[in-house]
Amino acid sequence: MSYEIRPVRAEEWPQVKDLRLAALQDPVAPQAFLETYDQALARPDGFWQDRAAGNSHGTAARQFVAVAGDGSWAGTCVALVEEAGGEDFFGAAIAQRQAHLVGVFVRPEHRGRGLVEGLFGAAVEWAFSLDGLERVRLHVHEDNARAEAAYRKIGFERSGRAVPFKGDPSVRELEMELKKPER
Repeated sequence: MSYEIRPVRAEEWPQVKDLRLAALQDPVAPQAFLETYDQALARPDGFWQDRAAGNSHGTAARQFVAVAGDGSWAGTCVALVEEAGGEDFFGAAIAQRQAHLVGVFVRPEHRGRGLVEGLFGAAVEWAFSLDGLERVRLHVHEDNARAEAAYRKIGFERSGRAVPFKGDPSVRELEMELKKPER
């Protein structure tokens, strides 16, 4: 099966919502996402419309999707731009302008086909095209070996930093990073 990897379009908010809800029902969702299925399901349509519109253009965020040949959405990844001097959603200070990959999900029936690599490739290419952005990072739950292995295969490495998972200091989210290649 062939896939098109591209940014979402503002009018595709129903598909954005559907794919997010599917992601939050995945068995590893409690390790991979900061929100629950019930929280996402309770959000009004306006939330999803704003999310799709905000992630379809501009330079603050971009959501990429893998669309199968039959038109179904197979996977997604979001790149958020974090500005130096700001604070991330873990409450930590942001030292440099960087992108943060979040919301990574591939439907089970589409896994093993290189979609994570394709989605990350598009997100990283977009991020590194922005002025002054030299680093892309992500966080992975310390017990999510499958995801960490996929990220390593793409070129991400542990940065040595970690944050408590959902505020629980006994469980960590490991930061992985990819630095912009020198030209």
